[in-house]
Amino acid sequence: MTAVCGVQMAPHLGASVRNAEIIAAEIALAAGEGAELVILPEAALTGYVFDSLEEAREAAVEGTGPQITRILEAARQHEVHVIVGAIERDGGSLYNTAFVIGPEAVIGRTRKMHTLCLGADRFTRPAGEAPHAFQLPFGTVGVHICYDGSFPETARALRLVGAQLLVLPTNWPRLDLKREIVRVRAYENHAFYLAVNRVGEERGVIFRGGSDEADPEGNLLFEAGAEAGRFHIEIDLGAADDTREVVSAGEYELDLIADRQPSCYEPITRPIDGANRTGSGRGAPAG
Repeated sequence: MTAVCGVQMAPHLGASVRNAEIIAAEIALAAGEGAELVILPEAALTGYVFDSLEEAREAAVEGTGPQITRILEAARQHEVHVIVGAIERDGGSLYNTAFVIGPEAVIGRTRKMHTLCLGADRFTRPAGEAPHAFQLPFGTVGVHICYDGSFPETARALRLVGAQLLVLPTNWPRLDLKREIVRVRAYENHAFYLAVNRVGEERGVIFRGGSDEADPEGNLLFEAGAEAGRFHIEIDLGAADDTREVVSAGEYELDLIADRQPSCYEPITRPIDGANRTGSGRGAPAG
């Protein structure tokens, strides 16, 4: 079993050093409660509702910066793995990023693939790369971010590269159908699915918590309330490995991974000319 802790928190907008200290304290508490993997929301280090490119760039963190180093120190001290979101500055560009950090090093990062016309996403670049999963000591974890969860292709792609646990750090201002999305993404990919939302208010935008966890059969394992705090779940990631469901041998069997027909799916990857895009996908991304 793997002990996973999600942290619903309210970041301070633009105060990445302060947020890093708060997150380090949450990591210490979560580890003391037995967590092996600690997951923070989207943009937990920086906040999200920025009004301009200049403001977002000023608040952004770098992958080798002191804020990430502080999280690495906490992960090392408490011997846990951490997934933490931030607006990342890389050269002249901004990305909405989730960093995967272990006790020994920053293992890697995932950048948001789908952006929309909201908050910092207006000023970031979409990832522009295929999703990848992270091999951690307790299992394989795939990370996508907030709006990515509304695109079933994203979770499926992570599942096809081996993810047993699909993690969605998010800033949901609305919870409409979010529980149902978590359950469906878990079921259709035969994987654990954990969405960790933030709480609090930024510039009039209210974030309502409601973090959810579902198992590979689509059963809801946990739903958080609207308050800040930590929640713990123990999951057997190996339960995601056998994707074949046998209801009646030879009569009623299914496998939502092996039974795919990729040759029929060409329209899914076909670009739509003249699409009315939102967010940083509207044109040349800012940066």
